[in-house]
Amino acid sequence: MLIGDLLLGTLGISLPAFRITGGILLFLLAIDMVFARHSGLRSTTVREQEEAEFRDDISVFPLAFPLLSGPGALTTVLLLSGQTRGDPMLFAGMLAVLAVVLLITLACLLQAPRIMGVLGETGANVVDRLLGLILAALAVQFVIDGLRQLLVDS
Repeated sequence: MLIGDLLLGTLGISLPAFRITGGILLFLLAIDMVFARHSGLRSTTVREQEEAEFRDDISVFPLAFPLLSGPGALTTVLLLSGQTRGDPMLFAGMLAVLAVVLLITLACLLQAPRIMGVLGETGANVVDRLLGLILAALAVQFVIDGLRQLLVDS
């Protein structure tokens, strides 16, 4: 979030291009959620799991890592921080919201056994599908915004 614009600028990637690409990537993630599939976007691959078995330090492969700081999360943070347009108060607000979301996520991870006991597998899949649908709409909006910005800038 702090160096995303600098990194994109250095690589010569425009924000509209990243917004479109990020929207497509988030849409793929949403499809996985809606159909209750687990691809490499949402979980570790078989080879990553095999490698983790032989590591002395298991913190290299935390279970929540693919979701908390995977491509979908990074894309969302970069795209939303790009919308602050250099406004320090808006940027600080986004950092505060990000911190609150991470705290809520921590609380949910700590309470995961209890939450899964209440929801069960079917309930968790229903919530996952509902959130996948919302994520799909957000992803399409990112693509539309990227295309609109690309057409206006051209």
